[in-house]
Amino acid sequence: MEGSSNLVRILSAIAAILIGSGGVIGIFYGLNLLAERLPRRVRTQILPWIYVGPALLLLLVYLILPTLRTLYISFFGRRSDEFVGLKNYIFAFTDSDMLIVFRNNLLWLVLVTGFSVGLGLIIAVLVDRVRYEPVAKSLIFLPMAISFVGASVIWRFMYAFQPAGQEQIGLLNAIWVSLGNEPVGWLINRAINNFALIAIMIWLYTGFCMVLLSSAVKGISKDVIEAARMDGANEFQIFWRVTIPMIRSTILVVSTTIVVLVLKVFDIVFVMTGGNLDTDVIASRMIKEMFNYGNYGRGSAIAVILLLAVIPVMVVNIRRFREQEQSR
Repeated sequence: MEGSSNLVRILSAIAAILIGSGGVIGIFYGLNLLAERLPRRVRTQILPWIYVGPALLLLLVYLILPTLRTLYISFFGRRSDEFVGLKNYIFAFTDSDMLIVFRNNLLWLVLVTGFSVGLGLIIAVLVDRVRYEPVAKSLIFLPMAISFVGASVIWRFMYAFQPAGQEQIGLLNAIWVSLGNEPVGWLINRAINNFALIAIMIWLYTGFCMVLLSSAVKGISKDVIEAARMDGANEFQIFWRVTIPMIRSTILVVSTTIVVLVLKVFDIVFVMTGGNLDTDVIASRMIKEMFNYGNYGRGSAIAVILLLAVIPVMVVNIRRFREQEQSR
């Protein structure tokens, strides 16, 4: 029975893929045939919309309409049956636990962005001068191949804690205790647990920043570097006054990308601490309010706040991309 059930599932999945792919091809092919029957002037205006239309329709159904619905629900109470106005937003900006959430997110933004971009830039410049550059870059970029959940599981073992006198199975505590110190509760000590979580994302995204910034560094003309050296500039001066100004636009794009990723971070907090012990961030608190506490109004309000925080960063990124395209 189990074997036949698995076979049915496999066949159903294959059928869904074939029907779905064939349906999409059929839609585009049919619309293209209809467009071919139109006058040339009308066809040239309509044809682009035929290809973009289905994607815009999906965007409308799965992104824009849910966003508007979330905004609407954010003005209602726990069960979305009582209009409460701005009460949910007032809660978000006055509740003591929510203020801790915003503090944590600000900490994540500053440290993850600063360290990931900073280390990525330094490594990109240094690795560019070693003989085994591809191998070194591959090892540093390797964590990017691991999901947030997978990385969290790995680091959960790294941070594992046992009381003093017991065998430490966590790598960090094993090393720390072997040096004659007391074991540290990396995830239960409120003074350091947020920094322990932040370190995981820095580990994950430093390689990402390094790869993008390395491409920008390699784009700097060697003649400019040689001219700076001939003028008496040392390596630090070249890095600070030549390299950074010439790749400033790339640094900004990478930084804004990391900011967006940090604002949406949820997996690490959920797997490592569940948001307990003052480690909640905006995304994890949103999930708690909506699904753990059953307060759809507050959860929606927090989701809207998160959206509003992401939009300015995305606008800056889009403007920067346009400026780069115009300068080419």
